[in-house]
Amino acid sequence: MANDAEPVYKIPLSVLVVIHTADWQVLLIERADWPGFWQSVTGSVDHEDEGWAATAVREVREETGIDATCHALSDWGIENRFEIYSNRRKRYRPGTTHNSERVFGLLLPAPLPVTLAAAEHTRYQWLPWKEAAAKCFSWSNRDAILMLPDRATVTS
Repeated sequence: MANDAEPVYKIPLSVLVVIHTADWQVLLIERADWPGFWQSVTGSVDHEDEGWAATAVREVREETGIDATCHALSDWGIENRFEIYSNRRKRYRPGTTHNSERVFGLLLPAPLPVTLAAAEHTRYQWLPWKEAAAKCFSWSNRDAILMLPDRATVTS
């Protein structure tokens, strides 16, 4: 019997959460499916009723085990639009080529231990902000980290 259910596609809306301390140490995590690809927490909106902040809180918990509701989560009011890698487009509705990403910061009192989602990430490290930015493959992640001193001043 054929399955007539429509496929479940990813929504082309995501968050980027720069997790950092007051002295600008930044958490980076390495992707399991892409060794050497270091990034901040990222993830897609799960359903149309899930807001940006709820997505950020969920993704931080799923990818690091950190409860963002216990710390200072701030919406930086920045949205990046970028082309989805062609090898990843099959997860989206046909014809979808771009994603919109909302940037958040999460201020922690100190570097915390992290519990990684093993299927998604293999390692983590806390780095000074300039080193973290240089290690990021993604331009939007790099640029967000480089904004950290200005954002931390504005949001403190």
